[in-house]
Amino acid sequence: MERRGEFALITRIRECFETIGERDIEGIGDDCAVIPMAGEDRMVLTTDLLTEGIHFLLDATSPEELGRKSLAVNLSDVAAMGATPFASLLSVALPERLRGEWIDRFMEGYRELSARYGVALVGGDTTSSHSGLTVNVVALGRIRKDRIKRRSAASAGDLIVTTGVLGASAAGLRDILAGAFDTPLASVHRNPEPQIEEGAWLGERCEVHAMMDLSDGLASDLLHILRASGVAARVDSERIPVASGATLQDAVAGGEDYKLLFTVDPTAFDRLAIDFERRFGTSLCSFGTIEKGEPRIEWFGARAAICAASRGYTHF
Repeated sequence: MERRGEFALITRIRECFETIGERDIEGIGDDCAVIPMAGEDRMVLTTDLLTEGIHFLLDATSPEELGRKSLAVNLSDVAAMGATPFASLLSVALPERLRGEWIDRFMEGYRELSARYGVALVGGDTTSSHSGLTVNVVALGRIRKDRIKRRSAASAGDLIVTTGVLGASAAGLRDILAGAFDTPLASVHRNPEPQIEEGAWLGERCEVHAMMDLSDGLASDLLHILRASGVAARVDSERIPVASGATLQDAVAGGEDYKLLFTVDPTAFDRLAIDFERRFGTSLCSFGTIEKGEPRIEWFGARAAICAASRGYTHF
């Protein structure tokens, strides 16, 4: 019921606005909107909202960590399109208790990640809040139009691939909720790393078809690709890459891993995997195939029942 409500709301909003504006703007439905620029370049634009008590716990997260995370989750969306980020806007609704030193430290974390990737802060807004901290970031990126990776590009026969192990963030959140704030997995949860260089590199590879980032969990995010592309998937439960200290359910349903999920021409995967490992020092993980059919995931293998019972994060 909640999942249908979430998608129904997005559909209503999209349909309400689909006849407004220029036709060559690609809007709701992907990790980023795509906006034409002069020549062959396109600008991609995304926004994410983080709310106290929903997306983070202040007593478990330092101001610097939250500043970095607020930008990181947006840069991850830019990477998922194969684009390179260049600017951001930051808006905060700030309770009185967090003004002064706290916000200075938050901005230092935000600046640190901005400087790492050369992302200029070009604007935003501030206001007071009587009900907790809310942070909203807009990130902008640039990419050639023929390099854009969309969720709608998966084809039957493609392999389903991710850029790393999954579930560490969910396991870290479990540690935090149990009061264990200082574990390695808790640190992973508080410090997501957007795969900016990996996304831009994959954007240059024509054998890579559909792509998005893993923010809501494999079970939810793979379905986004399937629905956008009008295809089905078969996933081997034994080959899903699970992080050390995490469970299979964490990997399938936990979310906030911010690895890249993509589909690739099966004849080109071996070469792509070799090149990726040479470039980044980590392995690509293939664990399923795209099939013809209605959008659904068929889980198979010894642990298929665990996967089938798992649901990714829903925003309502």
